[in-house]
Amino acid sequence: MFAVIATGGKQYIIHEGEELKVEKLDLEEGGTIEFGAMLIADEEGTDVKVGTPNVDGAKVSATVVEQGRGKKITVIKYKPKVRYRRKYGHRQPFTKLKINKIVA
Repeated sequence: MFAVIATGGKQYIIHEGEELKVEKLDLEEGGTIEFGAMLIADEEGTDVKVGTPNVDGAKVSATVVEQGRGKKITVIKYKPKVRYRRKYGHRQPFTKLKINKIVA
């Protein structure tokens, strides 16, 4: 079974038992979350439900595995002939989720 959920302004294709990183959610490690806004639900390739915009009565339950920060990226700004140089880094925060159950 798979489903498509939306969180953090992005859409994710998920399967039961899968772990995925999403934009940071304000939850503690070991906590649970339920996503009610499911866009597509499929039960073993036989019954595909497409929501308009969400599938009615569908839920996804997940457990928070980890809160963390991603790999550092370096951003450099440069303008020629005016001695303008800026260098800074950024680490994007994330929440790692384990999908427990999909109910369509």
